[in-house]
Amino acid sequence: MENKQKTTPAGGLREMSAIAMPMVVSQACETLLIFTDRLFLAQLGSTTMSAAMAGGLTSFMLMTFFIGLIGYSTALVAQYLGAGRKELCAFVVTQAALLAILATPVILAAKPLAHWFFSVLEIPAEQRHQQQLYFDILLYGTPLVLLRGSLSGFFSGIGRTRVVMLSAGVAMLVNIGANYLLIFGKLGLPALGIRGAAYGTLLGSLCALLVMLTAYLKGSNRREFEIFASLRLDRAVMGKLLRFGSPSGVELFLNLLAFTLVILIFHGHGLVTATAITIVFNWDMVSFVPLLGIQIGVLSLVGRYMGAGRPDIAERATRSGLKMTLAYSSVILLIFVSIPEVLVAVFEPRHSDAIFVEAAPLAVHMLRLASLYVLADAMMVVFSGALRGAGDTFWAMCLSVCMHWLLVPVLLVFLKVLDVPPQTAWLALIAFFLSFSGLFYWRYRMGKWKSLVVVRDRGGSS
Repeated sequence: MENKQKTTPAGGLREMSAIAMPMVVSQACETLLIFTDRLFLAQLGSTTMSAAMAGGLTSFMLMTFFIGLIGYSTALVAQYLGAGRKELCAFVVTQAALLAILATPVILAAKPLAHWFFSVLEIPAEQRHQQQLYFDILLYGTPLVLLRGSLSGFFSGIGRTRVVMLSAGVAMLVNIGANYLLIFGKLGLPALGIRGAAYGTLLGSLCALLVMLTAYLKGSNRREFEIFASLRLDRAVMGKLLRFGSPSGVELFLNLLAFTLVILIFHGHGLVTATAITIVFNWDMVSFVPLLGIQIGVLSLVGRYMGAGRPDIAERATRSGLKMTLAYSSVILLIFVSIPEVLVAVFEPRHSDAIFVEAAPLAVHMLRLASLYVLADAMMVVFSGALRGAGDTFWAMCLSVCMHWLLVPVLLVFLKVLDVPPQTAWLALIAFFLSFSGLFYWRYRMGKWKSLVVVRDRGGSS
């Protein structure tokens, strides 16, 4: 037993891989789901593809505060588990589900604001009509997204990430199949175009939620975590979720609002620029989102070992996560540099499209530039995940929000005031991003996170 412990140390690469790899696969499935939407819609025309990206981002942006708030349930569940207070893990899920239900009408009420948002940013009319249509349908899936996040936080927190992976796989397969049938009108169904893509996404999300709900209510899990006893409001657990999760929610909302503004500012530059930046961010999403799976692994293990009072093992888990992200991002860097033409050609419409022909060289150039920050992405997601898992969420929020919101005025100045080419504005954004990414490492190295206490063991309060 002693030799086995030496070869598989707590917080080591093997333990990190066991939790993180299913989440990487899960995030890859989510990415492929969105990527396939845009790939299918690109066959209908570059404008339709751009409309799906902008509409989808805006619908997600309106949910992000609650997604971030509920998402902190991963760290809270992990800390209760590490502190030996397993019976409180299910209480976290119940509080998160209550928040999901309360959030839904608030998010739906913001729909007119988003429509105004599209008009103010001067999105071309041809794109704006399809964009609003896609956005409106997706927004009705809000309760599916938030309830799914509540259950995902539970399974990620206790380390059973294969359930999340299975759920994401089901969502991907259902969505791809439904999209193919509904977008193009196969098997006698009407061709719904961009509306079919939105309906396929909702159907995939519903099936994914049912998979996780079935696993959560399974007899053995129900008994182990006393789930039925947890189906009530718990003020102490809700208070912790609100206190530590709110910074994550504010951060995610403000960051995605800034990111959405960046996309829409590019889209307001014209249909050619909109097509180019949409292609670039489609591939950027493919490269970045799987890193979030490793971040969840880091957050879960750091939370667990901080709850157990072992910051030394939490630090080892962070190093393990960093090794995984750097290995993955190095491969992405080589792909972006060596074959950007092939990546761009994937989105070529099936019919002649003058907008795509003009946008393709611009997209190739911008994709090569994107390779400059993929390694910075790797470092940022790991160290921010470690800080959040330990409870240092407020500082992580402030830095991340400042970083994202500086990109908006920079882009406006370069693209609207100085009137430089879009590739020059894109390079300026990358330079600012690189300058901020090292600050997460600096905060981590300061070590303040090692002394934070979010939950206590059975001898203390909840």
